[in-house]
Amino acid sequence: MIRYSLSCENAHTFEGWFSTSADFDGQVASGFLTCPVCNSASISKTLMAPSVSTARKKEEKQAVAMDMARAAAEAKLKAAVAAIKANAEDVGDKFPEEARKIHYGEADARGIIGQASFGEVRDLLEEGIEVAPLPALPEDAN
Repeated sequence: MIRYSLSCENAHTFEGWFSTSADFDGQVASGFLTCPVCNSASISKTLMAPSVSTARKKEEKQAVAMDMARAAAEAKLKAAVAAIKANAEDVGDKFPEEARKIHYGEADARGIIGQASFGEVRDLLEEGIEVAPLPALPEDAN
């Protein structure tokens, strides 16, 4: 796409985007291109600074896109963790014991969260008790 700075016979300025230079010429010749302010069909290109794509601009765009993707992923992760916490009972360091009780039918089935050591988690998994850690969020480090 090509972006042109345009002006009508009444000195109103605006931008137009065209697939090719010939596309611009054809729209002007047919009268299809008009000023959005006064509807004049007498349109011409004006001087504009060229937009040069540099490696730095490309890197900046990529960095902005990555930051946006990271922020979106972090927001989804925060929402998921909040939903889990809102719908689970925090059993603290009694997590392995409560998980076993639920698994073996000694306690009502429910969502639980809490703390367990690596060894306790390994033992639970070996018993066939499905557990998973909640991800650490950036604000958890504060």
